[in-house]
Amino acid sequence: MRALSNIFWLGTKELRSFLSDTVMVAFLIWSFSFSVYSEATGSSEAVNNASVAFVDEDVSTLSRSIAGALHRPYFQPPDYIAARDIDVLMDKSRYMFVVVIPADFEADIRRGEQPQVQLNIDATAVGQAAQGAGYLQAIINDEVAQFARSNGDDLSPPIDLTLRRAFNPNGTDAWFLAVNSILNSLSMIAILLTGAALLREREHGTIEHLLVMPLNAFQIAMAKVWANGLIILIAFTLSMLIMAEQVLAVPMAGSRTLLVFGAAVYLFAAAAIGILLGTMARTMAQFALLTVMAIIPIIMLSGGMSPIESQPDYIQPFTWLLPSRHFMEFAQAVVFRGADLNAVWPVLLNMAGLGAVFLAISLFFFRRSITAGR
Repeated sequence: MRALSNIFWLGTKELRSFLSDTVMVAFLIWSFSFSVYSEATGSSEAVNNASVAFVDEDVSTLSRSIAGALHRPYFQPPDYIAARDIDVLMDKSRYMFVVVIPADFEADIRRGEQPQVQLNIDATAVGQAAQGAGYLQAIINDEVAQFARSNGDDLSPPIDLTLRRAFNPNGTDAWFLAVNSILNSLSMIAILLTGAALLREREHGTIEHLLVMPLNAFQIAMAKVWANGLIILIAFTLSMLIMAEQVLAVPMAGSRTLLVFGAAVYLFAAAAIGILLGTMARTMAQFALLTVMAIIPIIMLSGGMSPIESQPDYIQPFTWLLPSRHFMEFAQAVVFRGADLNAVWPVLLNMAGLGAVFLAISLFFFRRSITAGR
């Protein structure tokens, strides 16, 4: 009971210290609010308002119907240009797509031939270019097929592929981007706050005050874990309820209680990493460099930016050692797929086990640093 009391009261000191630091409070609020909104709405892999030009060498009913099928929000109303201006205008980034309809295009379709349509793409915008090319191909094929059927021909493909999106019927990028942003902020803030709190004791000289008290390394570390973890967990919960569900209209398919519980387990593991980095660093500048080296791989290899299966084969086994990989798997299963505890309990055990390992390692180095400091 004495140890628990020490951990509790030392943790309250951490809470007061954090709340008195206006810069850290502002950074926490920004990370779980404005940063989430800007990341969710500021970038998108879907085609949106793409610029298109037409070189219409046929000037037929069919060519005009193809141009008329391009409309917002996917494409801007197309402009008509001459073939000699294609290179100049694309070099100036005026148009992302230029469609060239050849002469006698409609006549060839009437004769049952298969004329070619040239599509010029500015592929510097890689995601938009790939998606837009698919959109334009589907639109052109649909218009040609409808025209052919109106003339008694059948250009329907042999297979009618029906697409049904699971967990995100409209393909709204903001849903996934918002949740990934919140989860990445959770990882970053947990490591930063916990490690900085430990390092601040050393830089301010208060670590010597703690050493003369009846405290051990475990009590000091756990006080920082629960205090900073509580602050971050509250910020995470409010961000999911307000920013994700209310502002960005992200539906929550699973249990909110289960998600918060899983976040608490992950915070235990992430805070242990923060303590380890705070113990290894001697100054705040060193800690900043170490966190950059640690946080970037933790976020990139978690599976939020790209699926684990898409990463290099020699990297995938190492991702099992990252708590962020298991938490991303857990959170996406709960939020999007509505998974319950029966489905995700192995992932929770993995997070808890890795957290215990990282905490044991961090306590080992922390005890050594305390011994050296004496």
